[in-house]
Amino acid sequence: MKFIPACVTLTRRMLTASLLATGLWGTAWAQTWPTKPMRIVVNFPPGGAADQIARAIGAPLAEALGQSVVVENRAGANGNLGGEVVARSAADGYTLLMSSGGMVSVNPHIYPRMPFDPVKELTPVASAARVLVFLVTKPSLPVNTAQEFLDFLKGNPGRLSYGSAGNGSSPHLAGEMMKSQAGLFAVHVPYRGAAPALQDLLAGQIDFYFDPGIGLNQVRAGRLKLLAVGSPKRSPLFSQVPTLDEVGLKGFDADTVFGFYAPAGTPADVIALLNREINRILATPAVKDRIQALGGEALPLSPAEFAAKAQEDSKRFGAIIRERKIVGD
Repeated sequence: MKFIPACVTLTRRMLTASLLATGLWGTAWAQTWPTKPMRIVVNFPPGGAADQIARAIGAPLAEALGQSVVVENRAGANGNLGGEVVARSAADGYTLLMSSGGMVSVNPHIYPRMPFDPVKELTPVASAARVLVFLVTKPSLPVNTAQEFLDFLKGNPGRLSYGSAGNGSSPHLAGEMMKSQAGLFAVHVPYRGAAPALQDLLAGQIDFYFDPGIGLNQVRAGRLKLLAVGSPKRSPLFSQVPTLDEVGLKGFDADTVFGFYAPAGTPADVIALLNREINRILATPAVKDRIQALGGEALPLSPAEFAAKAQEDSKRFGAIIRERKIVGD
């Protein structure tokens, strides 16, 4: 065991106390941070939008910080499982959460009891992307436009099924918004992530779903039909495809913001450093293009702006959740 003189220990304690008292502890620590590898916990399965965005940003973030960044998928309970893992982690900046906005803006509305409070036990670090949802169907469905699709649904109540990434996920809420506004009925089939839902749609096990961008290559290959965008504006990737607002569902907006969170109590200087680096990475062509390939758009925001957006979305989604009486799995 290495001997440390009592006077040295006392000096260290006095220095720490002084830094804490003057508010300089975070600054002093951030100047040497990070000194070990980091991990990004993704609270959805591999292959989904959150996973792809985390990996697109994780590699350049590791290069910028000079430490390895490991992406770890911890799916379950519509993101709550991974969120709790991060909320219970040390507040030292070495563990981040990449999540859809639903964990903060939706889950508190659909779960009577959550294992943690995402507003109090997590702190926003940086938004990453505005993620759109695209109304896609299996090729065999006898419709070619959004209006034909809505008419077909009305004429076949309860005969069609749609998938989602789970109860309360943005694809699920988009489906409920559509059913509410258009007066339709279709059977909801929840999955443990968007990727499994996409696989079943490709296999013809379900009829349609609101895709968060991971199925766009299948659209381009002709394996799926893209009929509409569940966003206030058209996607630049498919400028000819109308929004649902344009086909009569006025004000339809199922967009969500994906981003990074840290355990509450993480030093403000570390949050600021991470926010600055992530925003810089979001401006690089490679990452902007990767996010756009998912049908989304890079969205650099300050932590305060990110938090305000989550509150705004909570009000918007909370209304449809109460109307449709949506509950968690």
